[in-house]
Amino acid sequence: MPRITPFLWYHERAEEAAAFYVSLFPNSRILHTVHATEPIPGAHPGSVLTVEFELNGQRIVAMNGGPTFTLDEAFSLSVEVDTQEEVDRLWEALIADGGTPSQCGWLRDRWGLSWQITPAILNQLMADPERAARAAASMMTMGKIDIATLIAAVDGG
Repeated sequence: MPRITPFLWYHERAEEAAAFYVSLFPNSRILHTVHATEPIPGAHPGSVLTVEFELNGQRIVAMNGGPTFTLDEAFSLSVEVDTQEEVDRLWEALIADGGTPSQCGWLRDRWGLSWQITPAILNQLMADPERAARAAASMMTMGKIDIATLIAAVDGG
């Protein structure tokens, strides 16, 4: 059976990004790093070409491909968490050192990768036809999702 693996293009610093991501999530590790063995466009012998890693069991490959392409919001990694503490921890870590908060639980990290940090309760509320509209309206006013505010808005409090 074929395996589907997200492949991320970085100008440089793919190894640094992968190491940082692995530090944030349980069950995560660097699997393999490929170094250039001869000069190729954008790389010199010994430089990192690709890093294969797992985030909580999800395989991802990061490549130092040069400045030709950049990461943007058209692709993101979505992380579903259970608690506000998890939302806060991941949000703060991912926007640190040059990341950019956005709205509705989205952010861009310092390397330009977009993330969605989503509490599981939001997905549950959005699936409830009687509460979905209020949940969506509340979420649209937020950058980082605040679970207590979301529940209060949905329950009319």
